[in-house]
Amino acid sequence: MNENIKRANKEWEEKVVGKTLARFPERKPEFTTDGKYAIQRLYTPEDSDYMVKLGFPGEYPFTRGVQPTMYRGRFWTMRQYAGFGTASESNKRYKYLLNQGTTGLSVAFDLPTQIGYDSDHQLSQGEVGKVGVAIDSLADMEVLLEGIPLDKISTSMTINSTASILLALYVAIAKKQGVKNERITGTIQNDILKEYIARGTYRFPPKPSMRLITDIFAWCQTDAPHFNTISISGYHIREAGATAEQEVAFTLANARAYIEAALSAGLEIDDFAPRLAFFFNSHSNLFEEVSKFRAARRLYARMMKDTFKAKNPKSMMLRFHTQTAGSTLTAQQIDNNVVRTTIEALAAVLGGTQSLHTNSRDEALALPTEQAVKLALRTQQVIAHEAGVTDTVDPLAGSYFVEKLTDEIEGRAEAIMSRIEDMGGSVAAIEQGYFQDEIGRSAYNYQRDIEDNKKIIVGVNEYIEEGEHHEDLLTVDPEEEQRQVERVQAVRSQKQQPGFVDTMSERLIKAASGNENLMPIILEAVQGYMTLGEICAALEQEWGIYHQQ
Repeated sequence: MNENIKRANKEWEEKVVGKTLARFPERKPEFTTDGKYAIQRLYTPEDSDYMVKLGFPGEYPFTRGVQPTMYRGRFWTMRQYAGFGTASESNKRYKYLLNQGTTGLSVAFDLPTQIGYDSDHQLSQGEVGKVGVAIDSLADMEVLLEGIPLDKISTSMTINSTASILLALYVAIAKKQGVKNERITGTIQNDILKEYIARGTYRFPPKPSMRLITDIFAWCQTDAPHFNTISISGYHIREAGATAEQEVAFTLANARAYIEAALSAGLEIDDFAPRLAFFFNSHSNLFEEVSKFRAARRLYARMMKDTFKAKNPKSMMLRFHTQTAGSTLTAQQIDNNVVRTTIEALAAVLGGTQSLHTNSRDEALALPTEQAVKLALRTQQVIAHEAGVTDTVDPLAGSYFVEKLTDEIEGRAEAIMSRIEDMGGSVAAIEQGYFQDEIGRSAYNYQRDIEDNKKIIVGVNEYIEEGEHHEDLLTVDPEEEQRQVERVQAVRSQKQQPGFVDTMSERLIKAASGNENLMPIILEAVQGYMTLGEICAALEQEWGIYHQQ
């Protein structure tokens, strides 16, 4: 059959395409995706091996999805990322989103919370509540989740360096609601390696940070078995400028490092791997993004089966949340961002995501307004209910172009992963600056293509309009910072028992210097209203602060 296709293809090129090109040359000498993958004029069945590379949905190698029926059974979780200012303001936004049909919460924390400083710390000045909600203690968490039933709502928390503390706060609130640990569901990001690579919100050195992560793995295995212990993130790596194959390769290389750390700590692969989750970006090049998601699933399944000898099929399933690409949003002609986000959301759905956040049209300028957030959520709902793309599993499978592109992304990503492994793994590659250099190079090349008009961004380097004016942008009341400072100080004077912080600090320092699991102590600390900053300060006494070279 393949020989017949080859012959027919050659004849078509010579007799049909040749004549057409002589009269109507193609628009460009070559066509490529954003990742510089050459796009052929035509793809044929030669480009796929179904049983080896695709298989069936819900079965190894999971190229076609992790569930047999995918969205025919239930839609992805529509999880809009939100959080700003105070816990009270963010609680109102969560309730608004739930009333509009979102099916899971996604919490954004401000920078001091992410790094582990209380709102009254000098390094927090000017940043309190600006890019997320300020959470200093259990008192803030009580307000943030007031009226939200944690046995019914799945919550994702984008938190890394201080993930153990925020998880403990969440568990403490569930207990106050009378919800047992085994009934809470959700995800903490808890991916510290990508912070060293792409974001910078780290506090402690890599080794103790990895220790915290494996402590969470072990504790959740017995105490919160349905909570996802990590969301290994390619999103921020892509936002920093990485290509599609780098996003896959760097993310899976980091996953390998976490798995190896857990195994070294004495955990069994099939005990913790089913609770690993991932977080990917979705850019505007639809077919490249769909192929990226499919390639990532296949690579991960093979790594888990062949390298780590997992036996449980759930250990081989790459389950992931997707967020549309913030870096593609433009401050110019912001209505165009609605179109970009729609394409990116569609790519995530066609690629088989398990949950999705759609960015709002005004996020290149400010935190999103309620109206913009509602439109972003409606984008998901229209795709789910009206587009028809949820009625069959993996609808682009069998597209010769998609299958070829999936293979190519897989091959390039695998080569990058091999290079990282040769360097000694992700931690060694971070220390050598490999990730940072590669991302910087890719970001430079992408920006150069825009400036040279090789890459067209509508409204930025083509179809430009002057004199735009933006109204109704969301602003955070600058007085809220002082009010939050007063709240955390009131917690210390009114909620904490005398001597409690000193006693817990000593216990934390002792545990941090040894091998005791830190999660039970952190949970006890937050239940006594010890603040996030106080807990981190105690750990810092033993571990120090990390300064990148």
